[in-house]
Amino acid sequence: MTIIGAGPAGLFGAFYAGLREMHVKIVDALDEAGGQLTALYPEKFIYDVPGFPKIQSIDLVKNLLEQTHMWKPAMAMGERVQGMTRSEDGVMTLTTNKGVHYTRAVLICAGVGAFQPKKLPQPELAQYEGKGLYYSVKSKADFRGKNVLVVGGGDSAVDWALNLKDYAKKVTLIHRRDGFRAHDSSVTALKMSPVDVKLFYELKTVGGEGKVQNATIFDNRTNVETVIPVDAVILTLGYSVDLGPIKEWGLEMEGTRYIRVNSKQETSVPGIYAAGDICAEHDIEPMNLIVEGFAQASRAMNFAYQYLNPASKAFPGHSSEKKL
Repeated sequence: MTIIGAGPAGLFGAFYAGLREMHVKIVDALDEAGGQLTALYPEKFIYDVPGFPKIQSIDLVKNLLEQTHMWKPAMAMGERVQGMTRSEDGVMTLTTNKGVHYTRAVLICAGVGAFQPKKLPQPELAQYEGKGLYYSVKSKADFRGKNVLVVGGGDSAVDWALNLKDYAKKVTLIHRRDGFRAHDSSVTALKMSPVDVKLFYELKTVGGEGKVQNATIFDNRTNVETVIPVDAVILTLGYSVDLGPIKEWGLEMEGTRYIRVNSKQETSVPGIYAAGDICAEHDIEPMNLIVEGFAQASRAMNFAYQYLNPASKAFPGHSSEKKL
């Protein structure tokens, strides 16, 4: 079994494959495991992983790696999968930018694929990137004692406003409408926090000598502008995603972003499964939650095991019956 993607779903899938004594290789384009958790927000708290009231992203990845390495899977990091071919005997050949891998089954856990942060159209903002203008947060300590402006209304915006309120001197969050795309409990916590929430506001531009020193925001109902002093602006406007070469594998898609799977996490190509943010069942809205990825990865592995061993059962028995 080859797993494409070393994010949470891929790592747990590798562990689960080990429970079924499958030989596993993980291939990931990034140099470090963890996917978006490591690349974008290692210090962000996660609240919806069973068994942890809250856990930092970096700690969750550390625990997943410890769990995964119990079975010593092969790790091919820094390799981007580019092509896939299949021989008559069912063996698949995966070609990467560094070499070739052979496998009898594939689990795609590539998250959202290649991702780039969405940016505002104002060209003058580019000069402030890395100088007070950010699209992700690697270290909360970088914002200690600063006036921070968070732009957006999704989970990332709300989470970062809450995560930084005890580090920053002041946190202001602006959102262009009055409805948030975040967990209800997070929105409630935001409303009860000292974060200055300004609804129906958008960012016009930022200013400063060599670094961010102020931001011009405007009320989109009246177009009245306000200049506020800020040391940092965090834009959480989402990401442009691209599945890259995977789109050329002949897999049936659900829309343009998701690989279509059935209830067994099977794609339209025998032997290829998908789990996590990259897949969706027909007519079922994808949840894109880590916990969903865990469940999907374990389900995929059990049915992949049966695919590789037709006489076996998909049900693996209970893990408490195994000697780890």
